[in-house]
Amino acid sequence: MPESKINRIAIYVSAFIIIILILFALLRDNADAITLNQAKEFLKSHSVQKVVATKKYVYIKTKNGYYKIPSSQVSPNMFVDYKVEVDNESNILIYLLLLVLFLGLGSLVFRMWQKKSLNEIFSSNRLKSNSAAAPNSMVNTQIEAIKSDVSFDDIGGISDVKVELEEIIDFMKNPKRYKNFGARMPKGVLLVGPPGVGKTMIAKAVAHEAGVPFYYQSGASFVQIYVGMGAKRVHELFAAAKKNAPSIIFIDEIDAVGKKRDGNRNDEREATLNQLLTEMDGFEGSSGVIVVAATNKIDVLDSALLRAGRFDRRIFVELPTKREREAVLLKYLQNVPHDLDVKIVANMTVGFNGAALAALVNEAALLALRQNDFHVTLEHFEQVKDKVIFGKKKLQMLNERQKAFRATYQAGKVVVATYYDIAFEKLMLSNEKLTPATDEPFIKQELESRVKMFLAGIAACDIKYNEHASSAKDDLDEAKELVEKMCREYGMGSSLLPDEKEQKLLLKRLYEECNVLLESLLGVLKKVEDVLLERESITKTEVKEYLDEVL
Repeated sequence: MPESKINRIAIYVSAFIIIILILFALLRDNADAITLNQAKEFLKSHSVQKVVATKKYVYIKTKNGYYKIPSSQVSPNMFVDYKVEVDNESNILIYLLLLVLFLGLGSLVFRMWQKKSLNEIFSSNRLKSNSAAAPNSMVNTQIEAIKSDVSFDDIGGISDVKVELEEIIDFMKNPKRYKNFGARMPKGVLLVGPPGVGKTMIAKAVAHEAGVPFYYQSGASFVQIYVGMGAKRVHELFAAAKKNAPSIIFIDEIDAVGKKRDGNRNDEREATLNQLLTEMDGFEGSSGVIVVAATNKIDVLDSALLRAGRFDRRIFVELPTKREREAVLLKYLQNVPHDLDVKIVANMTVGFNGAALAALVNEAALLALRQNDFHVTLEHFEQVKDKVIFGKKKLQMLNERQKAFRATYQAGKVVVATYYDIAFEKLMLSNEKLTPATDEPFIKQELESRVKMFLAGIAACDIKYNEHASSAKDDLDEAKELVEKMCREYGMGSSLLPDEKEQKLLLKRLYEECNVLLESLLGVLKKVEDVLLERESITKTEVKEYLDEVL
């Protein structure tokens, strides 16, 4: 605050204090009350110097003091020897001081109101100017916690994820239990899954169940055109969370700021990522702050972000299975009058995520209202299904024939992966990849097994249908890429310096071996297909049981 402004405020305050003190001194009745006998004694002794009469009291001034006696106790005859002054209690000085005080306060209030109005005008003009000069800049706002009203009961079909997160919730509620045992919770939890599966809702549900503040930020909000702004916002976010610990920080679409550093210069993004890494290293597991992040592109994240001590717990949120879709549909249909079998709707929505199912229910309800129907029926869902499909890109919606091809394709992959003991837990009919990409070192036999897994879906479809679908492109590309690395980079071909035909020969040999293996396991392949068509998911343990029966 400028010194002149401080001096001006001090003068105003001092003036008001002086006026109030003067008014207090003038209005204060400091006369001592006396009895009628005491008043008569003063009059007899002729020690009275002045007599003042008011409506309530008669004031007597003597050499020794100032006294008062109620007017009702005295009579005019007592003061016949004295000149009595009559006070009508209208001291002009008092009124003047009160007027000055009133005007001063009014002037101060007016100046404050005028200054506030001018500040609002200047702020508005400055905001418009900044908006015109830097439309992409972020307005500096205080980071505040969001009160989450989403519970796990509001989300259907996430039983597996809920089990994973119950430990986090218990830690937020009872941190001393873990601290006394010498255990610490992970600093970061990474939710990985395709768009629309409810990653943000899951994070909000965790905050709601734990009863702690929830700080939401998107990864894109950290990416600024001005150097240093993204890093500053990361620091402010973590500072607010630590101040209100225990709390949860949720960073949505973290891949926007946490991409791999590939050497191409992007000072602002790298500075923001470095700040995020520093902040996650800067608080202990006992601080009560847990970072939850969501992404659908884990393969593009920087390895420093994924190492232990940062995001050291990963939870994969997949597209819902048939049973999970039933649970999700029941949630969305709670307040919608309907007359339908939810199982039929779940069966016709293979590949739908939670957001697509919500849109489907809403579109069906709107259609029923437009047609003035009292209930939503299966016909309404069938009429709006195409509308939801074409409005939702990148969602794989399957008809019956496509579903059969997908079941055979996925069955071939899961049987070969289990046969060669490739690490995975569960395969779903809607999965694009059975296992995530990894940079771990492998021996030649392990790499060949992975190539066979990528080719197994194509081989299974060729065996059963003598053709395969275009969805095999991604697996085929990975198989080609891995074979190329084996020959050109790892020296795993017939020689350390392979010729041009080496890759084709290796790919052809591995496909033929995969084809022979699946032909010998047609019974297992059929059982796995049936399970996928019925449940749309199967675990590695189940496939291993089928293999043990024939091997």
